[in-house]
Amino acid sequence: MPTAPSPAPLTALVTGASSGIGEALARCFARDGHRLVLVARSEQRLHALADALRAEHGTRVDVLPADLAQRGAAAALASALRRKRRPIDVLVNNAGVLEHGAFSTIAAERHQQLIDLNVSALTAMLAAFVPAMVARGRGRVLNVASIAAFQPVPGLGTYAATKAYVLSLTESLAEELRGSGVSATALCPGITATAMLGSATARNARLADLPGFLIGDVQAVAAEGYRACLAAEVIAVPGAINRAAAIASGATPKWLLRRIAGALGRKVI
Repeated sequence: MPTAPSPAPLTALVTGASSGIGEALARCFARDGHRLVLVARSEQRLHALADALRAEHGTRVDVLPADLAQRGAAAALASALRRKRRPIDVLVNNAGVLEHGAFSTIAAERHQQLIDLNVSALTAMLAAFVPAMVARGRGRVLNVASIAAFQPVPGLGTYAATKAYVLSLTESLAEELRGSGVSATALCPGITATAMLGSATARNARLADLPGFLIGDVQAVAAEGYRACLAAEVIAVPGAINRAAAIASGATPKWLLRRIAGALGRKVI
């Protein structure tokens, strides 16, 4: 019996690809033979990852270093790819930054940095790449949000608010794009073992007391996001505990949710 032909390789653009969930997602795409465009600020790390993916999987990888928090960076990236004739089939918006601590102790500039990258840059990337997908009648978007998007998180107030934006925008896009051939998926991981968590722990030693069962494996998180994106699911929450928390947050009265989140959050501020 003849085997079914392999699906045509896609070209996936992954932001924040130099480490953590972004790197793990890039590996998922490369493993299945898809082409990659890797974007992050660290050119050296991107080239190291690109070399590894080419050697391991023989996939085509383009490296485009960029600071997406800078105004105009997304449009410049889209223009560069048009010149290279690299249409993007999958946009993975993973680039993001986290800051933990009491709101009043974090500098105004740092709050703005979270908004610039987690909200403004993500929106600019969508505006730069989704219209071409719609025009072609096919495409996938994977926006990396967080379990924090479902509820208030004292100690992560601005970060949680930015991820709530990502989740809300993704759900709106998923409905707008229904029937267009383009899908939008929000990946909402819980606490994940990445360099971002390591940096936050270095600044706040109390985070080291988090129980191990609450910390997700980055490869498992990426695998769930990759699967959900290609399956055109709207929301993906990796891990049974995180899924239970997301469901509970929707069923719990807002005032009680704030009290519970506050009692837990204040312990690690």
